Amino acid sequence: MQGGEDRAKKVLVLGASGGIGGETARQLRDAGWQVVALKRGLVAAHELRDGIHWLRGDALNAADVAAAARECGVLVHAVNPPGYRDWDRVVLPMLEHSIAAARAEGATLVLPGTVYNFGPDAFPLLREDSPQRPLTRKGAIRVEMERRLRMACETGLRVLIVRAGDFFGPKAGNNWFSQGLVKPGRPVATISNPGAPGVGHQWAYLPDVARTLVELLARRDGLPAFASFHMAGHWDASGREMAEAIQRVVARHGGTPPRIVALPWWLLNLASPFVATLREMREMRYLWQRPVRMDNSRLVAALGQEPHTPLEEAVEAALRGQGCLPPRTAGRNMASSTFAGTSP
Repeated sequence: MQGGEDRAKKVLVLGASGGIGGETARQLRDAGWQVVALKRGLVAAHELRDGIHWLRGDALNAADVAAAARECGVLVHAVNPPGYRDWDRVVLPMLEHSIAAARAEGATLVLPGTVYNFGPDAFPLLREDSPQRPLTRKGAIRVEMERRLRMACETGLRVLIVRAGDFFGPKAGNNWFSQGLVKPGRPVATISNPGAPGVGHQWAYLPDVARTLVELLARRDGLPAFASFHMAGHWDASGREMAEAIQRVVARHGGTPPRIVALPWWLLNLASPFVATLREMREMRYLWQRPVRMDNSRLVAALGQEPHTPLEEAVEAALRGQGCLPPRTAGRNMASSTFAGTSP
């Protein structure tokens, strides 16, 4: 067994190949943590790549998760089924494996949360104690995940949940920004806006979410056994601010400002029986039909301020990461992140 100090800064990240898992793994590494990640299909049983220890294994295999979590003080459960497939079959077993491994090691279990847990009865302002009565199958599974985590806390597990809006960022995976608003790998000619006119929407820049997790983990000994926090992220009050920011960034890089058009929901309805991702996107349409915002008062009380990157800086990084902007010119540097501590 490692010494207590070493163990406290060793973390297993499940889902490190994805958006939030990957960003969290990189930021924990940069903060001095020893980061272990589990990945299927590795040729070798172990690879050290970019300062992260990759182990061959599967989150659906309890023994793989237990072995990877050995001597870890934190386990980040950021794994999801690829392409939204088999949620009903695999999501809860994967979580149970993480709970068992974290309990065996006395580790804190971290879950990036979503707004899917909530139905319209909790809108428009979501707090950590708002009622969780979801409308969707996926939302019901997320509620069950958190119920099981809360029950595990009653027998000694420590849990940290950070809930944020729709993710976007330079290395994001399945999300509305990269699969709805723009087309990865292409210059932006048209922006498909999913929201109803005048309806506000909340976004979350992945590096800000990861930084929030890292800062909370540094304070985890002073948090409750079941600690849940909401992020304010980027609030798009008009439902067009994100699309207009994309227009400005594209124009600044010499492109023609792209047109903003309404997302063709009718096309999603037609194609959703055949494409799992589109089916899941259609199911979440209710989140675009009325304002949904999160109160970050509890987070600000814990950290003093919420990590916050200015919108256009975040949009530029996201578009560049998606391959939608020309290569960066020499000498161009982006501004540093700032902080926002005001609750909605």
